[in-house]
Amino acid sequence: MTRFIAGLAALLVALCCATGALAHASLVSAEPADGSVLSEAPKAIQLRFNESVAPAVAVLIDADGKAHDVTMRAVDQSVEIVLPERLPRGTQVLSYRVVSQDGHPVAGSLVFSIGAVTGTATSANTGAISVTTASLIWLARIGVYLGLFIGVGGVFFAAWIGFGPYGSKTILGSLVIGLASAAASLGLQGLDLLNLPLTALVTLAPWKGALGTSLGPSMLIAIAAMAVARFAWQSPTMTVAWVLTSLAMIGVGFSLATSGHAATAPPEWLTPTLVFVHGIAVAYWVGALAPLVVLARRRHNDLPRALRQFSAVAVPLVGLLVLTGLVLAIIQLESFRALIETWYGIILLVKLVLVVLLLALAALNRFFLTPAVVLDGENTQTLGGSVFLEFLLVVCIFIAVAGWRFTTPPRALADSAAAPLAVHIHTETAMFQVLISPGKVGSDDFVLQLMTGDGSKLSAKEATLTLSLPERGIEPIERNAVLGPDGYWHLRGVPLPQPGRWHMQIDALVTDFEKVTLEDDFEVR
Repeated sequence: MTRFIAGLAALLVALCCATGALAHASLVSAEPADGSVLSEAPKAIQLRFNESVAPAVAVLIDADGKAHDVTMRAVDQSVEIVLPERLPRGTQVLSYRVVSQDGHPVAGSLVFSIGAVTGTATSANTGAISVTTASLIWLARIGVYLGLFIGVGGVFFAAWIGFGPYGSKTILGSLVIGLASAAASLGLQGLDLLNLPLTALVTLAPWKGALGTSLGPSMLIAIAAMAVARFAWQSPTMTVAWVLTSLAMIGVGFSLATSGHAATAPPEWLTPTLVFVHGIAVAYWVGALAPLVVLARRRHNDLPRALRQFSAVAVPLVGLLVLTGLVLAIIQLESFRALIETWYGIILLVKLVLVVLLLALAALNRFFLTPAVVLDGENTQTLGGSVFLEFLLVVCIFIAVAGWRFTTPPRALADSAAAPLAVHIHTETAMFQVLISPGKVGSDDFVLQLMTGDGSKLSAKEATLTLSLPERGIEPIERNAVLGPDGYWHLRGVPLPQPGRWHMQIDALVTDFEKVTLEDDFEVR
């Protein structure tokens, strides 16, 4: 079992290093497009994501290698980045970081050129999380799980079922680890968010940045829940202990439902509630394991009574745990293929195998070993060993699911793939907005919004779209657009047979003697 845990840990550390700053909002489009060559320097860059994001930090490295700090602002599901004036001709690299709804940083880079492509621009390296920081984030996440489930759950068991300090070293030790890990998670989140070195933990910036994400309130609630549980351990009366441990368990649910993949997945009216119930069920089950191991090994007289009380609630609660877990998994996966085609799915598959083993042990304990102990209070060694195996499997699950911090849920990937490409073409005289759906090889629909240079509607008699892919030898494909009742020009079933950088030309016939023509490129992957 120790070798298995070590191997799983090595796999997840490798995953942290390989995935870098993978996160959970996905870039849908950029204006100007990545790799584009512009005749003039743009005043701003617009990044469009598949969900709302919060700006964090952006750096522009110009063609002369000079770094510029640039300002960012969020507008709905887009981020607008204002560029400095008088950028030199050549290739520019914009590196950015934003925060997705689940509180995790999203990083990337965009390359564009002014006038001509050059090789002088270098990356600002805002997209790569260091191995050390990634490993510490992963370990801190495991520590938070220990504190919430083994620590808070253990104190709850002691107050409501155990009526004694059984497993106190494990429970109190888990609370200490959990409190330290929750605090460390905030600082490490800030480092990842702002791309700062570990030495920056002594400054205010990473802590302030982390508190501005959804992880901030999540960890503050976790710290409060663990602190209340620690105080409840020394409560003067059982009534106070019951009240405090109940509050602490509610805090476990709220902490998990405030941030993370599942808590922010649609439908948002359902998923936080499922996470809340799932978290409390896990804490009830896992919190009982350490005290039960101690009771079994000591052959304590309280063991039969504790088993009866625990099992009476555990069976329906475990059923609820499995049900909520399955629903959340289905929401995140989108398809069964994602179990083996994505890192998120692979981790989920590992978790499911471990959960099946855990449920098998739980069934063995509930229906065979527990009745034997109730009948014969001396026959406790087998039960104790089985519960200890449950405890080890739970730790393995914590190790596995902490790796989700570095993966993108398949449902987010599907949202990104389903989102249309957006192309914005702007000159002094006209401005065209083009949506291409689904924006991939095959048959695509185009929607053209024609505007004047000041953003007002451009009235046109006809609109024509011409597409070509010179690098693949595809000559111009011309299609006439149809004006829809929404005021936009529509084209359906336009063929995009090959991936690559397509050239698009839009001709708007304003009068019999005046035609407005705008051109741009877009990438089909």
